[in-house]
Amino acid sequence: MAGAKLRNIGPKSAAWLRQVGLRTREDLAAVGAVEAYMRVKRAGFKPTLNLLYALEGALLDCHWQDVPEARRHELILAVDAATAQLPPPRYRPAAAPVTTTHAQPDEAPPFDIGFDAPDASGDDD
Repeated sequence: MAGAKLRNIGPKSAAWLRQVGLRTREDLAAVGAVEAYMRVKRAGFKPTLNLLYALEGALLDCHWQDVPEARRHELILAVDAATAQLPPPRYRPAAAPVTTTHAQPDEAPPFDIGFDAPDASGDDD
């Protein structure tokens, strides 16, 4: 971030924030910690919750570990709600529940390949 260094924001986090258009403390304050975190996430970076807490701590001018537990919980809920609104990743189908199908012993296989297996003797006749 340009100008005065924000508490909790290291070089990597500052670079991510610059790349999503957040260059000053005022920019960060205008959008809030959750929106700033989501912008970084939507840009394709892989932020952890530590970035979220660091952003909130920067706004509160406290160490990220000193963000109250109740506030951390609120932040997580807000990020989860915002993440649920994101479109699925391109070129990959959205994940679906995994189901397992068990064949019954008296059922025929679902398909027949249609050719005989080669003879184990090695003869070509």
